[in-house]
Amino acid sequence: MEEQVGELWHKLITRVADSSNRAAAVQLRDIAPGLGVFFRALGGDGALQVEAAPASAWRSRRGWLQRLAGVGTHTELAWRDEHSLRLPASINAFDDARLNRDLYFWLTALAACDYVAEDNWFTHSQAVTRRTLQRYPGLAARYQHLCHAHLARRPAAHRLRADEARREAAIRCALLEPGSAPYLPAARHLPPPVVLWLHPAPPVSVAARDPLPQPDGDTRNNQSRTAAELARRRAAYTKPLQSDRGLVTIRMENILSWGEYVRVDRGSEDEDNATQAEAIARDLDQLALSRDRSSSAVNLRFDLDLPATMEDDRVLDDGIRLPEWDWRKQCLLPDRCRVVSLLSRAATPAGLPANLSAPARRLRRQFQALAPARRWHRGQAEGADIDIDAYLRFAADRRAGARRDADRLYRDLRTSERDLACLLLADLSLSTDTWINDQHRVIDVIRDSLLLFSEALDASGDRFALYGFSSRKRDPIRFHTLKQFDERYSAATRGRILAIKPGYYTRLGAAVRHATGLLATQPASHRLLLLLTDGKPNDLDQYEGRYGIEDTRHAVRAARRAGLQPFCITIDPQGNAYLPHLFGRNGYAVLHNPSQLPGLLPALYARLTPQA
Repeated sequence: MEEQVGELWHKLITRVADSSNRAAAVQLRDIAPGLGVFFRALGGDGALQVEAAPASAWRSRRGWLQRLAGVGTHTELAWRDEHSLRLPASINAFDDARLNRDLYFWLTALAACDYVAEDNWFTHSQAVTRRTLQRYPGLAARYQHLCHAHLARRPAAHRLRADEARREAAIRCALLEPGSAPYLPAARHLPPPVVLWLHPAPPVSVAARDPLPQPDGDTRNNQSRTAAELARRRAAYTKPLQSDRGLVTIRMENILSWGEYVRVDRGSEDEDNATQAEAIARDLDQLALSRDRSSSAVNLRFDLDLPATMEDDRVLDDGIRLPEWDWRKQCLLPDRCRVVSLLSRAATPAGLPANLSAPARRLRRQFQALAPARRWHRGQAEGADIDIDAYLRFAADRRAGARRDADRLYRDLRTSERDLACLLLADLSLSTDTWINDQHRVIDVIRDSLLLFSEALDASGDRFALYGFSSRKRDPIRFHTLKQFDERYSAATRGRILAIKPGYYTRLGAAVRHATGLLATQPASHRLLLLLTDGKPNDLDQYEGRYGIEDTRHAVRAARRAGLQPFCITIDPQGNAYLPHLFGRNGYAVLHNPSQLPGLLPALYARLTPQA
């Protein structure tokens, strides 16, 4: 009974103390795609993704009702870093939903014009605002509406202490005329948040500045996690305690909350309840990190070591050394990666699966129309037969008295060839082991797609090659040979395709560079590089995040300079957020239904290649 009464009281007092406008709230998830396009159109970094910002602690003066309800201690503000553009998950600062939506676009414009922050947040915010209005004068009217609406909701000067009133007057002046307030007067408490400015001290990822060594394991992104779970936390390094140093004494009365870091020597024992540990981590405002070489079994319950030599695929060469792009240093690191070619040891020649026979026959009939045909070439200087039409015109002109040379009176039967080559590179990373429905995994869809794609191109007569790849750090990148350019499509090829299985991780940049080298040697005027993947570039080391994105982009741009046409096909529902930066606006396709891939891949190939 007491628990029910307490819960009802908490809901009541929280609702009364909440002064936000929930009915007019605008959610980030509803307008995030438009904000991303707007950010890039204003010249923002194309590699940044729009993500939800976590609530930050904000110790401003609260009313007695807020203190009673325990609300008003955190706020959501916008900022940008080297990985993402962080915006509030929901904005309900105004009574009008249109103003809340306009605030999203204004904060996005501020982030596009932001530069290296100054020490003084107050003057820096004014400088960024002035810079945004000067660069994009069309936003001035929107800013004025937002400014007056925000000032109407800020506390009145007569209700504040003298020092807080002076500070509030300076903020109002800075909002109305950016650059007119040279300094912010000091006061006892922080001012109420200025929602029209970026975060004064955004959380910084410690790992981004000084990455910790990562243990081997599955680093796949879980798409089902909420924005709050994926929010970036403030972190700070602390020296690890030495374990096994004798008796540990704890004064329980000193442990006030989870948010207080207590230097307790727990060694590296395993936690049985990983869910509880994750929930506690989400409640912390700041995470304490330390360098400890030991690993905990709660995080990794499996091993991803390479299989034994006798069980692994057959190695075809010693490997090829390739460079890798370091976007922080803005240079290529020579001989950074090693790509090793492999051939399936367990593959046996096989026929086409029964469930693919009908669609394969249909594709073969469609693509046979693209096959080279023998045609008569008329008006030739020499050939296998006389061109009757050309001879009659010649004879008529001579009889009419016109002078004409007796040349180009023959016709010849020749074969018209499609001068193109295609290399399809399939992602065989660990994430392809994910189930998309009750019957199929991603790897099953990729396998069927490769088989139908091969059937279609074999009917058209086009030169093509098939490869798969996965990686486990930068040495080695496993490059699986399924079909080479100089090899006929046969039962052996089908056996290799049927033998593919999920591998490790996705070091996409090195795979693209190696595929570029293979395709560039083909004597064709049109060379298509098709990439089939299910997620972002990632690996166990620093390749996760912005590093992998920029390296892949550099490899794709190098492929274009080599005369190739790279095109990416992904089943990642978040692909629209990062693929335009990698492949350009028309260089990729996102399939929201992975089961459609086997049928759509040949049709997409026909659209990307010339018809003659």
